[in-house]
Amino acid sequence: MMVAMTASLPSPVATADAPIRVAVVEDDAATRIALVATLNAAPDMRLLWAVATRAEALAALVPPCTDIPDVLLVDLGLPDGSGLEVIAAARQRWPHCAPMVCTIFGDEKHVLAAIEAGAMGYLLKDSVADEVVQEVRSLHAGGSPISPLVARKLLLRAQAAAAPVPAPPPAEALSTREHEVLRLVARGHTLVEVAQVMGLSHHTTRSYVRRIYDKLRVGSRAEAVNKAMRQGLLGGQ
Repeated sequence: MMVAMTASLPSPVATADAPIRVAVVEDDAATRIALVATLNAAPDMRLLWAVATRAEALAALVPPCTDIPDVLLVDLGLPDGSGLEVIAAARQRWPHCAPMVCTIFGDEKHVLAAIEAGAMGYLLKDSVADEVVQEVRSLHAGGSPISPLVARKLLLRAQAAAAPVPAPPPAEALSTREHEVLRLVARGHTLVEVAQVMGLSHHTTRSYVRRIYDKLRVGSRAEAVNKAMRQGLLGGQ
C-alpha cells in the first residue's frame, strides 16, 4: 500500500536550500515504518511516498507524478518481483534521481546487478534507520554510500581482476637428438621409419616423441609440428 506524504509542483532538481526529497520501496512493514518515522523527523528531508511492492513503485514512476525524489531507497527482494526493475525504471525516467539499495542481499551477484541497473549506493539492512538517513545525506551530497562488507567484496573482486596472470614457465629446449626426431616426424615419417633412419629401437623413438610432446606442451603429432613451426624449431626442414 502506498503512503503518500506530500504533493507539490514537479521539480527535476532540488535546490541547495530545499529539503532532500526521498521515496521508499520496502516490503518489510517494521523497516518501512522505522524509515518513514525517521525521514519525517529529519528537518532536511521530505518523504514523498513509501510503498511495499514492485507494482506500486513502478506505478509511482509514471505520470501524473506529483514530485520527483532526489533519493529513492529500494529493497531488492519485493513480494512481486525485483527492486532492480524499479531502479532501472527510475534512472530512465528521472536521471537526476539517485537510487540506493537497502537490502539483506550482500552477495556479489546482487551488488553488481544493482550497480548495473543504476544504483548509486548499496546498504545492508544491518544499518538502523538513523544510519540510513545519514547515508541519504551522503548520497545526495555526491557520495556513493556502500556498507563495509559490500565494499570489501567489491575491492577483493577488483584486486582479483587486476592481478597479473602468471606467465607459463619457459618451454624446455629440445636436445639435438629430439630436434632430429621432430624434423623427421614433421616430414611425415612414421615412428618405424624414424627409428630405422636414426638407428634407434622403436621403444627409444617413442620415448623421444613423448619427451618432445612434454617439452612443447602438446598432445599430438599435428600439435607438435604446428607449434614447432610457429616457434621456428624446424627451420627449412
